[in-house]
Amino acid sequence: MPIAKLTVEVAIPHAQSIKDRRQVVRSMKDKLRHGFNVSVAELDDASLWNRATLGLVAISNSAEYLAGQMREIDDALYRLAASLGAEVVDSWVEMVGE
Repeated sequence: MPIAKLTVEVAIPHAQSIKDRRQVVRSMKDKLRHGFNVSVAELDDASLWNRATLGLVAISNSAEYLAGQMREIDDALYRLAASLGAEVVDSWVEMVGE
């Protein structure tokens, strides 16, 4: 059974405190969870106020479906980050169990 993992690095240039960072990260996580029904977790230790790394995971019977879903999520992440005053620095997908 295939599993897809999308890792995203986000820059938050306007963040002046951990509270600013947390606000953007929480909003991204909530919107992704509800919009795509995926698991989302923060992968870094929050030591930098203006950076965040998120991990998203989905599982399905179809590797093709997961690949398409990850493309949709990646596209949505760029739009979502821009609407929150953030920027996607890098993103990559790993498929496991194909």
